[in-house]
Amino acid sequence: MLQVQNVEKYYGSKNNVTKALDRVSFDVETGEFLAIMGASGSGKTTLLNCISTIDAISAGKILLDGVSVAELSEAELARFRRERLGFVFQDFNLLDTLTVEENIGLALSLNHEDPETVQGRVRETAGRLGIADVLEKFPYQVSGGQKQRAACARAMVAGQSLLLADEPTGALDSKAAKNLLEIMSAMNCDMGATILMVTHDAYSASYAGRVLFLKDGRVFNELLRREQGRTVFYHQILDVLAALGGDVSDVI
Repeated sequence: MLQVQNVEKYYGSKNNVTKALDRVSFDVETGEFLAIMGASGSGKTTLLNCISTIDAISAGKILLDGVSVAELSEAELARFRRERLGFVFQDFNLLDTLTVEENIGLALSLNHEDPETVQGRVRETAGRLGIADVLEKFPYQVSGGQKQRAACARAMVAGQSLLLADEPTGALDSKAAKNLLEIMSAMNCDMGATILMVTHDAYSASYAGRVLFLKDGRVFNELLRREQGRTVFYHQILDVLAALGGDVSDVI
């Protein structure tokens, strides 16, 4: 689904250039849950920004379903973001003036989709995520867990190809973080969602099927979970983080 090919990203002027990404290459298969880890300054958020088309790459290629995002016009990029990318935010980003149903279907409505089609998609997705009974309520009337599910439903209601999450548990307490990670895991395993998550947290990364580690803008290592339990995978992630150098607590 996603191909990142020898991507480089530079910041700064001619006399003061910083290389944030250095020939980064990897693929993401359809239905995969991939976590990207690294210490602050490793390039992980820059990489996500480039994949999401928030930032432009300096060299290389990023292709989603064979489409090079660098070759899209501004209008095509806007449509590409709405139709092909879903975003999971740590603070939900739900609008209190809209019902849960209206929040989930907002992107579809902005695309001028048929109202009956929007309603059908919203209700189907909400049902699969267990929030069909709160669609008529406003965000301030539902629980934090229901808000999380609504935000996830919004991220995938239009059939987006790829879900992107940047530190989705960063502002959550441990209970809410675990709840969100279990929702994302269910979206991946039960609903076939393809997820790319940037995180500094080893516990969050242990929910993924594969973890890619960045160091100084380059791919340092990767781990595959395969059939092993999440606890074993978590400790393997910690071992790699320790090998990255420095205090492990700085990057988890």
